[in-house]
Amino acid sequence: MIQRLKELGLSELEARCYLTLHEEPHLSGYEVAKRVSTSRTNVYAALRSLTDKGICRIIEGDPVHYDAVPIDQLIRYMRVKFEQTAKGLVNELKSPPRSKPSFYNWQGNKHLDIAIRRMIANAKKNILVDIWAEDVHWVEEALLDAEERGVTVVLIVLGECQTTLKNVFIHKADDLEQAWPKMETRKFSILIDGQAALLGGFGGDVKLTALETDHPAITELLKNAFYHDVVMMRIEEDFGAELTSRYGKNYEKIIDYYIREKGWDF
Repeated sequence: MIQRLKELGLSELEARCYLTLHEEPHLSGYEVAKRVSTSRTNVYAALRSLTDKGICRIIEGDPVHYDAVPIDQLIRYMRVKFEQTAKGLVNELKSPPRSKPSFYNWQGNKHLDIAIRRMIANAKKNILVDIWAEDVHWVEEALLDAEERGVTVVLIVLGECQTTLKNVFIHKADDLEQAWPKMETRKFSILIDGQAALLGGFGGDVKLTALETDHPAITELLKNAFYHDVVMMRIEEDFGAELTSRYGKNYEKIIDYYIREKGWDF
């Protein structure tokens, strides 16, 4: 609870004071200090700050008492304030036109999580995600929120996956490591409105990194891969038994031909 209040801009002590008053209204500064086990000087400073921010209310008297603004009223006020500030910033800081595509590198769990959520939150029309089943948890919550906003979300998953997303294509992952022996990481890609992409990989010995770009060569490549996937999945659905009989499970006869007979080592 304290962490969530801190994410709204409160300090640790302000959050503790607010929760104390939320649970027990009409307390003096002295009583708040006793309950949070902090010096009165620091508590009075925190209460003044909360009052200045409109988060606590003063009840005049001797001594002065404090009340917490109800959390639902506080959230509505902060939401309106944030939206007004955001609109002002957007109007004042219009993004300059870009003369060339950009590439950004993200490293580590936290930075990657923020990049994924930011990009998905800014999708206007459609989102295309290609990811392994064990990594779906990285994107599922943000994708569900996008669907609620009316964004078309298409999820292509490698391996069986349980999700409530509407448009899900599942690739079977049986014997994948034998079919493709050189895979070192579980690759993923996210394409936003056909214009922005995030590519990376989970697992293996490689440090968790991802590339964010708006380069047309990358975005077009992901679009082509998507169309190739949906075409192949439809063909496999209609002619699966015949394909397995002719080319083997996971097409190993084709793969073996190029890897072993032709000696291609990619």
